[in-house]
Amino acid sequence: MERVLLTLAIVAFFLLCVFGMWLGWRRKARSQSVQVPPFPTTPPTPEETGERLLAPAEGLYVSTTRAGHWQDRIVTRGAGLRTSATWRLYERGVEVERVGAPGFWIPAESLVDIRLDSRIAGKVMATDSLLVFTWQLGDVQLDTGFRGDELSVYPQWIESVRRVAKLAEHGRSGSGEVKGGA
Repeated sequence: MERVLLTLAIVAFFLLCVFGMWLGWRRKARSQSVQVPPFPTTPPTPEETGERLLAPAEGLYVSTTRAGHWQDRIVTRGAGLRTSATWRLYERGVEVERVGAPGFWIPAESLVDIRLDSRIAGKVMATDSLLVFTWQLGDVQLDTGFRGDELSVYPQWIESVRRVAKLAEHGRSGSGEVKGGA
């Protein structure tokens, strides 16, 4: 009888801990929903606009954090869900398509930087094998991290994203077209 009571007490304690973590996650999501604007949704598909795909990649969407604070995970509106993902670079920005979670769009004019890193909330690695986008969303600067299936595409991504961000910074009009020459 003592074993049964001890087992029930341990199971109850475990369930209480899980419930507490769930409440904490929901509370964090509620407070962040006020501080972090909704992520932009993907604009009309490139097939509709005739836009050229610059770089596709597949892998794992790890997380989004506040820029410079690698452990401060953004959990509001499904951003905290770690999922398989496909991300595609276009001249207007980066499309993030996630499996089982809402996709989102990082506009080119919002891109601040891209870098290799070894850590972001939910993933710490021995080498710099995470591709981290730093971007502006309203008044908040965010880091969004991916672990690609093919690490060999990272240099191409870094070069392409910096070029697209520079074009956006130096000459996007309201219609999304590049002014002057590209």
